Amino acid sequence: MLADLPPSLPPSPGGPAGKPAGEPAGAGAGRATGRPAGMVLAACSGGADSLALAGALAFVAPRLGIPAGAVTIDHGLQEGSGARADAVVRTLADLGLDPVGSVAVTVGTQGGMENAARDARYAALDDAALRLGATAVLLGHTLNDQAETVLLGLARGSGARSLSGMPPEFTRRAAAPSAAPSGEQDGSDVRYLRPLLELDRATTRRACLAMGLEPWDDPHNDDPAYTRVRVRNEALPSLEKALGPGVTEALARTARMLREDADVLDDLAARAYADLQAPEEGYAVAVRLDGLAGLPRAVRTRVLRAAAVKAGSPPGTLAAVHIDAVDRLVTAWRGQRHVDLPGGLMACRRCGKLLFGPV
Repeated sequence: MLADLPPSLPPSPGGPAGKPAGEPAGAGAGRATGRPAGMVLAACSGGADSLALAGALAFVAPRLGIPAGAVTIDHGLQEGSGARADAVVRTLADLGLDPVGSVAVTVGTQGGMENAARDARYAALDDAALRLGATAVLLGHTLNDQAETVLLGLARGSGARSLSGMPPEFTRRAAAPSAAPSGEQDGSDVRYLRPLLELDRATTRRACLAMGLEPWDDPHNDDPAYTRVRVRNEALPSLEKALGPGVTEALARTARMLREDADVLDDLAARAYADLQAPEEGYAVAVRLDGLAGLPRAVRTRVLRAAAVKAGSPPGTLAAVHIDAVDRLVTAWRGQRHVDLPGGLMACRRCGKLLFGPV
């Protein structure tokens, strides 16, 4: 249930299109036309990072002529979570943000509680953004969160895309908002920004102190049952002790550099995938082998992953071991029949093509 937020707002004029380089999204539109630019929402849990972000938004937005609101998500995972969400809403309103509200979500079990909570949270934020016609949703992830993400990726043996951490900006394709009028059920893109990725947690706590804001410390953030908490409270401090200060900053810097590399490789793979597609009746995706085998492995495996996902294999369960097996159909062909893929799919080699379809 979305409390306090109005059921819908027409999209405001302005937004990122046509703004001068380096200017905040929507700022130019507000000043040039005298009309409000698209609304910006802050996602706020009440913790120091997101509370500092909400405070900064409340300070900056009126000076740029940008409407600004905030939303907090009640995951319902702790006793008294509803009252906590109400307290966060009151704090956000006191900051001058408008509209503000809370969203109660039901957290499932698929992929573990952390993943399920994240999925429920983003779905609720998508809905709020679309209902309010928001230009962007701001997230309070910091330099420390980025370092933790990279370290978790290293522990899983992930590739460059995973090790590039959290992007400062990304877009999600969201379902139509719950209050969408009949005939407007196609959904839309929701833009997310992480403006605090270059700042550490100590800075956000100092910012809250300077603004007279009292952050809430979620007990889950100190529960060693969660892998990320162990990375935060045990692994990173141990690395700092063994290697010296600066590990957190170095991991975040590594993420930024790897993201630049991964972006280039992804672009090359997208072009190759478009060139090599060769439709085959009875299969969701078919790729020509003649151009595939000669690609650098870093590009080729990205093409294979894109083909598998396009065919319907769930990205979250499509692992490197699956892509490696498909790659052997291209580079180490010994008459293998097919490779099973998540989602009830298979990849097989036939008549000069690599084919992806149902088993």
